[in-house]
Amino acid sequence: MLIGSPKEIKNHEYRVGLTPESVKELVMQGHEVWIETEAGCGIDATDEQYVAAGAKIVDGPDPIFAECEMVVKVKEPQAVERKKLREGQILYTYLHLAPDPDQTKDLLDSGVTAIAYETVTGPRGQLPLLKPMSQVAGRMSVQAGATALEKAHGGRGVLLGGVPGVMPGKVVVIGGGVVGFNAAQMAVGLGADVTILDRDPEVLEKVGTHFEARASTRFSNAANLYDAVTTADLVIGAVLIPGAAAPKLVTRETLKDMQKGAVLVDVAIDQGGCFETSRATTHADPTYVVDDVVHYCVANMPGAVARTSTYALNNVTLPHALRIARMGWKDALAADPHLAEGLNVHKGEVTYEAVASELGYDYRPVADLLR
Repeated sequence: MLIGSPKEIKNHEYRVGLTPESVKELVMQGHEVWIETEAGCGIDATDEQYVAAGAKIVDGPDPIFAECEMVVKVKEPQAVERKKLREGQILYTYLHLAPDPDQTKDLLDSGVTAIAYETVTGPRGQLPLLKPMSQVAGRMSVQAGATALEKAHGGRGVLLGGVPGVMPGKVVVIGGGVVGFNAAQMAVGLGADVTILDRDPEVLEKVGTHFEARASTRFSNAANLYDAVTTADLVIGAVLIPGAAAPKLVTRETLKDMQKGAVLVDVAIDQGGCFETSRATTHADPTYVVDDVVHYCVANMPGAVARTSTYALNNVTLPHALRIARMGWKDALAADPHLAEGLNVHKGEVTYEAVASELGYDYRPVADLLR
């Protein structure tokens, strides 16, 4: 199979779909790989390293979108890239379609077969292709929140760990999954006063057992959520409904009762955000203020630590890429029901139920395509 990886063009996105090491694995199995020139510069991977791994370097993205059978990316294709996609082509990347009707329409119009990293499942219902980026984003959320809390960045001027004789900052993590767990780890490590909210008793038990007295847990109902958020210095939104838009858990009205200069970090922004006042921002302009509350809503947080993120991502995406390249998308999905969960769009039809429901499209079950 002819496989290509273009340079990412989203604002301050430095990751790349394939590392030189991943290219070598694909080439060793008999596939041809094209890499756009300087696609790996954000992770310090040179064109020469890609060539040494067996790749062909091409000038610009057009040859990849025009000729490659499978396009491997990191972020969802931008509008200019979506115009280059074509029927019969496989797109393998993060998509996050539920809050993005424009992208969904363009993918449907293109006729592409789009497999989304974020909805591929694992044997225990986990999301293994999303997990490493959730780990990165969870850990980064505390770094970003701590910076935004500084007075020069509009925050309350609170040091999360405090100092002897001064109370630490209060950190509230909404959601105890992968993002929330990693955020709590970082916040606890800094010495903050940490509270984790979740609706799943098993999750609360797990995080409570892990952190013991170093963090508190609360059941996430409306009263507890309001109490925690309105007394917090930093609130981290870490909720996820696979493939669907995130629920709006913190309302505009609640913002008015928060502390002036408190910070919201919305890690769920890729799925539309879990705060009513959230809107996607970029690394170039990461924050804005609503009702004296600082919002950090960068939609590609892991792109800031591109080398770590790219290698962590390739560790989990490459095995599926190898299978798709060897078997073709249809046989690969038929052989692996977990990979089949990743198919979101195929030849003008929505094949992921949560996306179809959210955006009002007819739903075509993947099983129908594999018969």
